[in-house]
Amino acid sequence: MSLYAQYAALLDGVLDDLVADGALPAEVDRRNVTVEPPRDPAHGDLATNAAMVLAKPAGTNPRSLAELIKAKLEALPPVTSVEVAGPGFINLRLKPDAWRDELRTILNDGDGYGVSTIGRNERVNVEYVSANPTGPLHMGHCRGAVVGDSLARILEAAGFRVTKEYYVNDAGAQVDALARSVHLRYLEALGAEIGDIPEGMYPGDYLRPVGVVLASEYGDDYAEAPEEQWLPLFRQWAIRAMLDLIRYDLGLLDIHHDKFSSEAELQESGAVERGMAVLLDKGLVYQGMLERPKSLEPHDEWEPVELTLFRSTQFGDDQDRPMKKSDGSWTYFGSDAAYHWQKAQGADHLVNIWGADHAGTVKRVQSAVKALTDGRVDLDVKIINMVRLFRAGEPVKMSKRAGSFVTLAEVVDEVGKDVVRFMMLTKRADTPLDFDFAKVVEASKDNPVFYVQYAHARISSLKRKAADAGVDLSAPADLGLLDDEELALVKRAAQYPRAVESAAMAHEPHRIAFYLYDLAADFHALWNRGNDDPERRFLVENNPQLSRARLELALGIAQIIRSGLDLMGVAATEEMR
Repeated sequence: MSLYAQYAALLDGVLDDLVADGALPAEVDRRNVTVEPPRDPAHGDLATNAAMVLAKPAGTNPRSLAELIKAKLEALPPVTSVEVAGPGFINLRLKPDAWRDELRTILNDGDGYGVSTIGRNERVNVEYVSANPTGPLHMGHCRGAVVGDSLARILEAAGFRVTKEYYVNDAGAQVDALARSVHLRYLEALGAEIGDIPEGMYPGDYLRPVGVVLASEYGDDYAEAPEEQWLPLFRQWAIRAMLDLIRYDLGLLDIHHDKFSSEAELQESGAVERGMAVLLDKGLVYQGMLERPKSLEPHDEWEPVELTLFRSTQFGDDQDRPMKKSDGSWTYFGSDAAYHWQKAQGADHLVNIWGADHAGTVKRVQSAVKALTDGRVDLDVKIINMVRLFRAGEPVKMSKRAGSFVTLAEVVDEVGKDVVRFMMLTKRADTPLDFDFAKVVEASKDNPVFYVQYAHARISSLKRKAADAGVDLSAPADLGLLDDEELALVKRAAQYPRAVESAAMAHEPHRIAFYLYDLAADFHALWNRGNDDPERRFLVENNPQLSRARLELALGIAQIIRSGLDLMGVAATEEMR
C-alpha cells in the first residue's frame, strides 16, 4: 500500500473514532475527503480537506472539527507535527523514515507500485479511433488512438475491467463512394485510362492495391457491368481492405482493440428498432416538428416536416432530436443511440474518444444513454483537438500516398512509435497540439520525450557503472544516508499512485505524461548536483555505502518511469543513441 493510501486509511480510522466520540454523525459521506501533497511543500508533507468537507454535515465549523482531527493525528507515530491552516485545512509533517520506507515499498512492489483497486472491478467500454473505413489513418486519428489506448491501460491499472472498442461506420454514402473509387482502380488495373479521380471520390494511391487484387480475382467481369451488380461486392472488399490497413496502422503504435463493431451489422440486426421500442415504452418518442434552425437567414426557405423525435431535452439536451428522417430511414443519431445502448448492456461506464467535429452531438448521445439505461450507465466523451504538423517551424505538406493528408504510418516511420505516442499526450486532449518533426527528436529539456527517456537512460548507465566500480548491488542499502534533497525526490515519486488514480477517474491520460516530466526534472536536478561536487554524485568514490543508498533511490525512480511510460505505451530507453 502506497504512503498516501496508508494515510487515507489512518485518517479514516481517525474519523471512525470521532463518530464513536459523537463528534461526527455515523452516516456522513466521506467520499470527497482527500489526502494529498500540499500545494506548497513548505506547508508540510501531506494535507487533508477532511474538516472542510465534513464540518457542515457534522453541524460545526471547519476549524473546530480540524482541531479534533488534529489531536488524533498527532498521536500517530510517524507524524511529527499537525497544523490547521486557513479556514480548516490540515497539514501534516512526517518523520524522514516514512519516506525511506516508501522508497523500499517502491522497490519491493516493482511493477505493482501504482496499481490500484479504485475501479472496484467495474466494467468500462472505451471506444476510440472509429475512423470511417475509407483510407489510412492520419495524425488526427493518431492522437485519438493514443489517448484512448493509454486511457484503457490506465483504467486497467486502476482496477477497472476494460473493453477497447472500434465502431466501424460502414453504412452510408461514404462507403459507397469508397466502393466506386475502388472500381476505378479496378478498371485501372485492367489497363483502362481513368484520368483524374472525380470529385467526391477517394484519390489516394492506397486504393491501387485493392483494384489490383479485384482485377486478379474477377478479371474483367465487372468492367462493363451496371453499378448495382458490382457495388455491394466492391463495398465489401473495400471495407475489409481498409480495416486491414487501419489495423496495420494501429499496430505500428502497438494499439489493438478487443472488438470491432459494425454499424451496418447493427442496423441489419434490428438493434435500432429494439432501442426505439424501449424509448416508446418509456413515452420518450413522439411525432413532432423541429423549430426553424437558428442558422437560417430570415429570407431562407424552410418547411417544417413531421419527424419521429426523441425527448432528449428531458435529459439535458438543448432540443429534442429526430430518430428518423422524413423518408422513414434512421438518422445517424438513431443508429448511434442503439449502438450505445448495445454497448451499455455489458458496461458500467462508457467512454468515447471523439474528434472535434463530433462535439455538437455529445449532449444528445448522453441523453440517449441516460434514457435507455435509466441512468445506470454514464457516458463521458473526450473531444480530441487537431494536430498541426511542422518541420523546423514550417507546415508540413500533404502526403503523396494519401492524397490529402499525412498518414500515421509515415510519421511513425520517420520518428518512431515511442516519440509519437509520448507527444500525443503532452497536452490536454481538447487543446491543439503542434508536432514538429525536428523538435520531437532533439536532445533538450524542451523535448519532453527526450527528457523523460534520458532520466531512465542515465539510471541504467548508473547501474552499469556501479557494477563496474565493484558496488555490491545485492547488499542492503542504508537509506538513512539519504539527505533532505534526496528524500524530496522520494516525495515526488510517492505521488505516482495518486497520478494513476486521478488520470483514471478524470479520463485524462496526459496527467501521466505531466507527472513523468516533473519527476524527470527533479531527478536531473539532483543528478546535476554532482557536476561541481564529486561528493554529491550518485556514485561516490571510496564510499560504497552512500553510493549504494543513492543507487537504490535512482532505481526506485527508474521503476516509476518504466511503469508510467508503460501506461503511455512507450518503452523505457536503456541508453540514448
